[in-house]
Amino acid sequence: MYRLLRAPLQPVTYSRWLHLCVPALLLALWMFIEPAAPWAPLLIVIPLGLVPWVRLAEGLQARFLLTPHDWDREESTISAVPSAGWSDRWRTLLWLEVRLVFTGAAWAPTVWLPMMTVELVTLALGHPLESDPMLPFVPPRWAAALLVPVPLILLIAMVIVLGQLITAVAQRLLGPSAAERLTALEARTEQLLERTRIARELHDSIGHALTVAVVQAGAARAAGDAEFTDRALCAIEETGRAALEDLERVLGVLRESKRPPSQGPTLAEADRLLESARASGAAVDAQLTGPLEKLPGPVTREGYRILQEALTNVLRHCGPVPVRVRVEMTAGRLDLEVTNPLPERSGVTLGGGSGLRGMRERAALLGGETETGPHEGGWRVHARLPLERIR
Repeated sequence: MYRLLRAPLQPVTYSRWLHLCVPALLLALWMFIEPAAPWAPLLIVIPLGLVPWVRLAEGLQARFLLTPHDWDREESTISAVPSAGWSDRWRTLLWLEVRLVFTGAAWAPTVWLPMMTVELVTLALGHPLESDPMLPFVPPRWAAALLVPVPLILLIAMVIVLGQLITAVAQRLLGPSAAERLTALEARTEQLLERTRIARELHDSIGHALTVAVVQAGAARAAGDAEFTDRALCAIEETGRAALEDLERVLGVLRESKRPPSQGPTLAEADRLLESARASGAAVDAQLTGPLEKLPGPVTREGYRILQEALTNVLRHCGPVPVRVRVEMTAGRLDLEVTNPLPERSGVTLGGGSGLRGMRERAALLGGETETGPHEGGWRVHARLPLERIR
């Protein structure tokens, strides 16, 4: 009841009224041409409904006038694309027919009820009516004064009811088809996957840079050696510059720049990560086997991020401890292993954390797997990435 009483104060009520009255121009024009066949426009619009772009025009108009609150939203309940098949064409044709029927139902009251109000005002002022009055009966002067608002109330009620009905019909006949809903769902899924990937990129790159900077700064302060401090500052500068490059690349994706963003770092640049870890005080024993520069793009980029996150976790949770890195490219897969001893009070979580989950997700996207956890008294990250599916 509250919504019904509030409806006359809402602009959408009158935009829907306008939508109901727009086809009246066609009906009025036809009445001048052939008033004896008022049903003919129902036949005229048949070929129009089969034109694909008519669905687009009707959808845009319905969005703007019937659902102005969400007319520019991707999730709008009214589609605004051309007909993609015969199912859309038939639904558009049915919509045009139904719209004409609703226009006829709204047109007559829109004309007659205001004219009745004028006649009631005329009677209330004591003036006689002209011939052929619109009123079904001529009330006395006092009754005419009381009845003046009735036609307008009926008109507004009719506008509200027909507006809601035509909106419901538009959402049914002009709403997205099953194929459109599937396409929108796939696009939304791709968007969410891209956002997740970007979040992982930022976590791995910026997290690594901040971890190295914190470890280097703490070590330099504790050492009190000018030469060591210079090396630490150089390592912080190099790591920060690399992080800024990664950040700019990710922001380029977020801005949807027309220029494609540069590719991320690869395992061919693994020496940069290893030197950064060594500069932080970790004794890194690295063994890189195979032509890593020939790895498929997705494998080498995700492998780099897994190695980066593994080294970052070592520095963050264990500090400058000995680290063993083994990267081996075989005929069918890439093996990547990072092991390190655990300190007496280890901050490493057993399987939790976004970093460990991110490594597992990266491997799973390529059809591989990543194992993380205690191993022979230490901690191990072991990733196996297949090559056959990527080539």
